[in-house]
Amino acid sequence: MFVLLNLYPYNSGHLMVAPYAHVGDFPRLEPTTSAELMAVTQRAVDALRQAYSPDGFNLGMNLGRSAGAGVPDHLHMHVVPRWEGDTNFMPVVGQTKVLPESLDQTYARLEPHFSR
Repeated sequence: MFVLLNLYPYNSGHLMVAPYAHVGDFPRLEPTTSAELMAVTQRAVDALRQAYSPDGFNLGMNLGRSAGAGVPDHLHMHVVPRWEGDTNFMPVVGQTKVLPESLDQTYARLEPHFSR
């Protein structure tokens, strides 16, 4: 299992948890891999909670190209920290997303929480 930052994050801290196994069909995921995916996702939520103090989280998978999967044969869990009022007009009016930190800053902020 590995954790990676989303190249096009919805919010600061948006990361993904992915198994090494190339599986795109969730029901075909081995039970032990599925359990590890959930355990690492729990650890990711905890790390994000410690580093960012969000009000909540969105967790989910995009399964299949029509659902938005960038790599249809490799599933992953999105972990998106959320805050009250974190939506604004920029994505609608300006077709852009404003983030308060770079991916390098996000990595530096989260790495100590995963190193423990």
